[in-house]
Amino acid sequence: MQEMLQRAQQMQSKVSEVQAELAARRFEASAGGGMVSAAVSGALRVLSIEIEPSLIKDDDRAMIQDLTAAAVNAALTKAQEAVAQEMARVQSSMLAGMPGMPGSGN
Repeated sequence: MQEMLQRAQQMQSKVSEVQAELAARRFEASAGGGMVSAAVSGALRVLSIEIEPSLIKDDDRAMIQDLTAAAVNAALTKAQEAVAQEMARVQSSMLAGMPGMPGSGN
């Protein structure tokens, strides 16, 4: 039982470490052929949005809004996929070492 508790603490520590690493990563995406670009962190926070000046000159508010939403959503999807992959990897590696768990060989 003590070993399982130690493993759980190790897993929690590793998850926290991976979350911090992911939060520091930057994920970028664009929409409209690069007319709008967005960058988000692994903590799913918007870091920046860049809009092609010609869109602003054309004063196409609806297009700017649509492209901005598309770019942000695409960047968030990239970040979420990376988070899910990393968490699955951590979980898999931690469970593999626990006796009686699938993949542990015990």
